[in-house]
Amino acid sequence: MPAYCAHVRSRLTAAIPAAYSALLAAVIMGPLFGPGYLLLRDAVSTPRSYLTDAALGLSDAAPRAVPQDAVLAVLSAVVDGGLVVKVLLFGALWLAGWGAAMLARALLNAGTGAQLVAATVAVWNPYVAERLLQGHWSLLLGYAALPWTVCAAMQIRDGSAWTGWGGLALCLSVAGLTPTGLLLAVIVAVVTLRTPKSVAGALALAVLAAAPWLVATAVSGAGSYSDPAGVRAFAARAEPGLGTLGSLAGLGGIWDGDAVPSSRTSLFALVSTVLLLAVIALGARAALRAPNGSALAVLAAVAIVVPALAATGPGLAVMRWGVAHVPGFGLLRDTQKWVALAVPFYALAAAAGARWLSGILGRVGVAVPIVVLFAALPDLGWGVAGALRPVHYPASWQLVAADIDGPGDIAVLPGGMFRRFPYSGGAAVLDPAPRILPRDVLQTGALTVGGHTVAGENERAEQVETALLQGRPANDLAQRGVGWVLVERDSPGPRGDSQQTLSGLTTVYSDDHLALYRVPNPVALPGKPRWLGFAAHAVWVAVLAGGAVALVIGGLGSAGLRRDQPRPVGARD
Repeated sequence: MPAYCAHVRSRLTAAIPAAYSALLAAVIMGPLFGPGYLLLRDAVSTPRSYLTDAALGLSDAAPRAVPQDAVLAVLSAVVDGGLVVKVLLFGALWLAGWGAAMLARALLNAGTGAQLVAATVAVWNPYVAERLLQGHWSLLLGYAALPWTVCAAMQIRDGSAWTGWGGLALCLSVAGLTPTGLLLAVIVAVVTLRTPKSVAGALALAVLAAAPWLVATAVSGAGSYSDPAGVRAFAARAEPGLGTLGSLAGLGGIWDGDAVPSSRTSLFALVSTVLLLAVIALGARAALRAPNGSALAVLAAVAIVVPALAATGPGLAVMRWGVAHVPGFGLLRDTQKWVALAVPFYALAAAAGARWLSGILGRVGVAVPIVVLFAALPDLGWGVAGALRPVHYPASWQLVAADIDGPGDIAVLPGGMFRRFPYSGGAAVLDPAPRILPRDVLQTGALTVGGHTVAGENERAEQVETALLQGRPANDLAQRGVGWVLVERDSPGPRGDSQQTLSGLTTVYSDDHLALYRVPNPVALPGKPRWLGFAAHAVWVAVLAGGAVALVIGGLGSAGLRRDQPRPVGARD
């Protein structure tokens, strides 16, 4: 019985970091637990989405959200899409904290208290706050995979093949919901694995996990090159009291000044950064001595210094050349997002610092850094001070979706990709039409950042938008494959002379929120082979499922080994 009690106590102690991380995630997500949908800047969740060409990455637009959109389309056919996004976002925050705790335990043999500090650093920081406010919930899944990727790579190096490779496959596929997330995880895997054979295996897995967007890019050709004007617009930004380097070192500095917690919009940003870096500095030396600690430290330094250099005059020039001449280089233009690569070492150093403090102050030594981290970012809780709150769509959207029963793509008014609805609190949000309607919605991909327009890549969408704003005849739309025009009446934006075009169309639906018009006789344009999109997504699913199966096999094997070990003399049941 004493041995059994000790076993139970050990299991309960091991569960504390996971429970604590779940609590942190719940405190942050607070308002989103109510009914409704996440609709804030780039985050768009809808009751239902569809497997359109765009969802498969086969439209004329760049495949930035594959396989994310296809996954949501499949899941939302069974479960409400808003609930799916909330669960995935909660999972991202929870796994980020728990993964950091496991990283500290694996590399430092850190106790429970130090693991909690590592979890706090990974979850309660400006990077998480700013990406939440920007609506990058799926990028946070890639962020959450980073500490787990290190743990999986370490298991591979230690010879635990099933568990290690299964864990790595799972990490890469989950991170691969977005291209950036996968690249983050691949970089961490390569830095941690080191040996050529293991690195080659990781890269092979990464290519398979990237199949949806690699195939989509090859088939559609969209997004290979980007507008050089976007380089300055998406460069890292200096926060008050901090240069660009200091902002990045404090895990802040996102390009969008509106996607920043209020505590980072004043000189408190300087205080916040000093507090965070002080926690990291306490254990930096010990973290460097941990297995792979020096590699993670170098990665952290590069992840901070390179984006800072990219925001300088010479750095901007190099970036402009890259996006104009190197296919796929546009993935790198939002340079602040790569600061995520610093977090594994930050979590490790914070855990080591907490362990050192606890040796001096006892249990209080663990509480001190946690309190400091909370104080450094007081407005992250409760949906980043209420900014993340559920939105309720008017019933018009569902009625319009049900009325779209014929051929042709959908053009939208007003022009542009972003909307300001009364029910979204007046904040700029990505147009939900492409995800809530059952046919492809034409979007130019053009963005307005800081008063400057960054050109998109969808030439046909640009032609259609121009035709609408200039009031051209309906036949101009039909010749470009447009079968429907949706007018979002309760959002401001350019409408030009579109009424001249609309007056010649058939009104299918109309209320105070939306109006839907049918374009007669749309031309059926040649499409991309959908089977390629489905096949590429099937490869991604295979990597995900294969990783999960390998983890189970590895776990059962480990359990069998433990059972086969001889019990100590005198041990009792």
